[in-house]
Amino acid sequence: MNNRRFEGSQWEKLAESFLHKRGLKTLERNYHSRFGEIDLIMMDRHTLVFTEVRYRRDSAYGSGAESVTFTKQKRITRAAQRFLQLHQHHASLACRFDVVSIGNEEGRVILNWIRNAFDAV
Repeated sequence: MNNRRFEGSQWEKLAESFLHKRGLKTLERNYHSRFGEIDLIMMDRHTLVFTEVRYRRDSAYGSGAESVTFTKQKRITRAAQRFLQLHQHHASLACRFDVVSIGNEEGRVILNWIRNAFDAV
């Protein structure tokens, strides 16, 4: 595993732990389909949550959340649709798309959880 991918998996684990402490339960990590990837698929009570985790070492180019472009949202949405097609028992659940943006502020790691960060596109 290359350094960048390893570092990304560490930030995803941090975000997952953060969300677990807030009551979410993991269904799947790094879900891949031909349409795209979803970092975390979780349950928040009766809601299926598709979560994108973004880390930015430096905010000079914007936050991690700002890097979830319309094109990325479209890929995540299509991957979520594919997940629901393959997992029919989840198809009737309410769904939402969250982003966990991770950055550094004065040497401290800051996590910003944005619920309903975007709608299906």
